[in-house]
Amino acid sequence: MRNWLKRYPLAKIPLCYFTLFYLPGFFLLERLVVPKYTIHCFLDDWIPFCEYFLIPYALWFPLLAGSLLYFLLKSDQDFLRLCFLMFVGMAICLLIYWILPNGLDLRPEIQRDNLFCRLMQFTYTVDTPTNVCPSIHVSSTTAIHWVVWHSPLLKNRRWIRWGSGVLTVLICLSTVFLKQHSVVDVACGILLTAVLIPVESLLRRRLARKQLVVE
Repeated sequence: MRNWLKRYPLAKIPLCYFTLFYLPGFFLLERLVVPKYTIHCFLDDWIPFCEYFLIPYALWFPLLAGSLLYFLLKSDQDFLRLCFLMFVGMAICLLIYWILPNGLDLRPEIQRDNLFCRLMQFTYTVDTPTNVCPSIHVSSTTAIHWVVWHSPLLKNRRWIRWGSGVLTVLICLSTVFLKQHSVVDVACGILLTAVLIPVESLLRRRLARKQLVVE
């Protein structure tokens, strides 16, 4: 592991971020923060519960890890772009959860009996309906797709770029069909990444100009 980190020193960024900041912060908020605001809109009432969306919902976890690993190995620039969009977005979400503690009252009583329903019942027991807006699931997925779509490495790999787009849509839909999030959470998650994209581009251009001046 030590040798691997010497070869890929940028790997310390996600390792430190998740172990020292995000995971402790997220679970601390889950335990200590009591929701004051219930997120809901009329569209939520029109969307039925569908347990089969658990498949794309669960794919978020390997997508997050796999995208970070791929760009770490292939492109420092894309990796740093993804880290900025994803990690700053997550940090802002945690800050919002702390300042404006929010939650959901959308989860149905699951009456069907199949593997996916049982898995969702377990998910509901371990994942409280709190700290939902903006959706970290959505904001980070949107960030990954943006970097995949604009990466020079994947410019000629249309099936990867379009596949990323399809998976992004499915993951976003899964959050509302599983009643893990409101449509409001999804919209705010997308908006958060959309705001961070030009910020990242501006910072990158300024850094490039400073490097040219130094040289």
